[in-house]
Amino acid sequence: MASFAYKGRESGGSLVNGTIDAIDAVTAAKMLMTRNIVPVDITVLTSKASKKEVSSDLGLFVPQVSIDDLVNFARQMYSLAKAGIPIIRAVAGLSNTNSKRMRLALTDVIEQLERGRNLSSALAQHPKIFNQLFVSVVHVGENTGQLDAAFKQLAEYLQREQETRKQIKAATRYPMFVVFALVAALIVMNIFVIPVFAGMFEKFDAELPGMTLFLIGMSDFFITKWWVLIIIIIVCFFITRRYLDTKQGRYKWDKLKLEIPLVGSIIERSLLGRFARSFSMMLKAGVPLTTALNLVADAVSNSYMSKAIIDMRQRIEKGEGLSRVALASGLFTPLVMQMINVGEETGRVDELLQEVAEFYEREVEYDLKSLTSKIEPILIAIVAAMVLVLALGIFTPMWDMMSVVQGK
Repeated sequence: MASFAYKGRESGGSLVNGTIDAIDAVTAAKMLMTRNIVPVDITVLTSKASKKEVSSDLGLFVPQVSIDDLVNFARQMYSLAKAGIPIIRAVAGLSNTNSKRMRLALTDVIEQLERGRNLSSALAQHPKIFNQLFVSVVHVGENTGQLDAAFKQLAEYLQREQETRKQIKAATRYPMFVVFALVAALIVMNIFVIPVFAGMFEKFDAELPGMTLFLIGMSDFFITKWWVLIIIIIVCFFITRRYLDTKQGRYKWDKLKLEIPLVGSIIERSLLGRFARSFSMMLKAGVPLTTALNLVADAVSNSYMSKAIIDMRQRIEKGEGLSRVALASGLFTPLVMQMINVGEETGRVDELLQEVAEFYEREVEYDLKSLTSKIEPILIAIVAAMVLVLALGIFTPMWDMMSVVQGK
């Protein structure tokens, strides 16, 4: 949601000006037309965060608003709006929450509502909690008199996002634990185990193979030059983070994520499922097609896919159909393209996009369940390689020394 300064003429011809809150300039013009004002000039104003933007005032130690908090807020707002409870009273009742950031944000929303703002504009003052997609659906619900239906759609959308995140966490828990254990074993081996064998080899003054010299050198580096390793890690971390903060770096990384073996296809289908579900929700709520694509481009949280969606929007603005631009994007499978074609022909794009979202989500759920079994052989191979290096580096010279002693 943004603020726009406008100049226009009323039905009598008199010139008027003022400000208006809307999703974009096109929506602002439509809202002015409903007020019998013909817009002459519309200029976006630089949006300023609310004075009570809690996300930046509370510091790093106060937990961020979780998706669980947003799901509960949307569900309860749906129930209260459906029951006919006044908006200010409903928000006031929900402001007593365990999340401090959410509590302060809702307190500020109540103050803005009392000053005459509508709910979507008040929520838009807290973009770190309520994103553009959330605010836009609420805005459409207010204008159509279906605020309860808008919050119901948001609750269902956020709940599905919540379930997907839980599945991803469950699928990655075991591999992360194994990787952590491998790193811990590597550190213990280099600090405590290898130095003991290195001292024993030094007493025997034996000729050591290359693998043993490599292990001893690595252990010596860990013990005596550990600070160099820490500096290298910190420098690499900041350089990588700085690069990813650039537009080009973020674009390349987001594209690379989709090409990672095993998990790249899962990430891609997860993003496409999010695109289809959020796009379906926006169309069902009555958001214009091009505006919906703009908002969905932000919702997918992937700059590579966002660019493809923005390209779709630009081609639609030139007069091309949805199915044609979707095919040109190269993002969708033939099955999905067929469903989009049918939806465009029958005028049920929102319903069929929801089926597309469910199709992708089922595939992602199945792949996440089988991800552990796919990664296990790789982890076993890594463990086997570590054991092999350790055996060749430590036990080979021990066998050589034993044979020398027996020969004497």
